[in-house]
Amino acid sequence: MFKAELLERAARARSSACTGDGDGARNLASCPSLVLNADYTPLSYYPLSLWPWQTAIKAIFLDRVVVIETYDREVHSPSLDMKIPSVIALKQYVRPSEFPAFTRFNLFLRDRFSCQYCGDPHHLTFDHVVPRRVGGRTTWENIATACAPCNMKKGGRTPRQAGMHLYAQPIRPTHWQLQQHGKLFPPNYLHETWRDWLYWDIELEA
Repeated sequence: MFKAELLERAARARSSACTGDGDGARNLASCPSLVLNADYTPLSYYPLSLWPWQTAIKAIFLDRVVVIETYDREVHSPSLDMKIPSVIALKQYVRPSEFPAFTRFNLFLRDRFSCQYCGDPHHLTFDHVVPRRVGGRTTWENIATACAPCNMKKGGRTPRQAGMHLYAQPIRPTHWQLQQHGKLFPPNYLHETWRDWLYWDIELEA
């Protein structure tokens, strides 16, 4: 009951914004927590595994995470002052599935958000390498990312018939492969406390 009261108070707390001056309630959205697995690697690189500050604080009181880094800002209640966590780690390891779900997003990530025929990153769609009209299936191994112009050019033909060449044959990626690709697409904003736990823009010491 005591923890439940603290959670309620923390969730309704008045606070300064993590980004500095301004309306604290409005800018608290700028204080997400980077979530690490129990092995201290991010749960996901792309999209980056982030929790809202309220979710992170609840997880702390439920004893599901440990706090690694904090923002300078605090939440306040009549019986609680707490710095907002910027990096947390799960206490129980979450084992990722070996293969990711077959979704449009994961398909584009596998192909690094570029057309597999010309390399264009704009107006992306997906193409059946072996057309459906001749028995081509909607599977990892038969779907490639294609820009709209290349998709229209290829039409209902195979790449050979259309005189087009794939940069790489489509495969069913593993979860690890997608995470490696995700490291190539860092978010626009990286808080300084996150950098030691990520692999973007890190200078190695001699």
